[in-house]
Amino acid sequence: MNTRPSPAATAESLLLDAALPEFRFSRLECAVIAAAPDVVYRAARDLDMLSIHSPLFDAVMWARGVPDRLRRRPVVTPPSMRVSDLFETAAGSDQGDLEAQPWVALGERSGREIVFGAVGKVWKPVIEWRRVEPGDFAGFEEPGWAKMAAAFVVHPYGERRSLLTYEARTACTDPASTTRFGRYWTLVSPGVGIVLRGALRTIEAASEAGERST
Repeated sequence: MNTRPSPAATAESLLLDAALPEFRFSRLECAVIAAAPDVVYRAARDLDMLSIHSPLFDAVMWARGVPDRLRRRPVVTPPSMRVSDLFETAAGSDQGDLEAQPWVALGERSGREIVFGAVGKVWKPVIEWRRVEPGDFAGFEEPGWAKMAAAFVVHPYGERRSLLTYEARTACTDPASTTRFGRYWTLVSPGVGIVLRGALRTIEAASEAGERST
């Protein structure tokens, strides 16, 4: 008698599916890393986005300072942009600090998955962000916006190796914004892939260095 469980019986839902189950646009990149899953997970959680070096990410950071440049105000570059910062409220942070950060923590399964997201009109020359609290993200439906969710997921892959995926999903809240985002996505999707792969390479290097030190 075949007692092996069916794929449906063993499948495990993703936190990303709860945050953004229906989406029109996506990008998925992955890497096999010579390190144990817990080591890879810590490296992904500690990823500093400012450590990713690519022309596209540099352009994104430059665009982030455009509103201040237009107002002739100094552009403040944060010392770091760690994924973990979204999940750990910094001591002394006030409401203004929180509202200035559009990306929010959407869920974490320790050692396995970390999910974060934002709402914005990214197709505009200067991106307009809408701060949406984590508990309101899944149900947010106000017309005119793009809901973006991303996740790192770590899977065991043989002995002392891991498969790390980095997925980014976007769903828009009405047909007009879907059309606008679709035109934008056609232009930026290849560049988004570069940024995602750059993040994976950074995590891979940190993971393998951490594995050697254990």
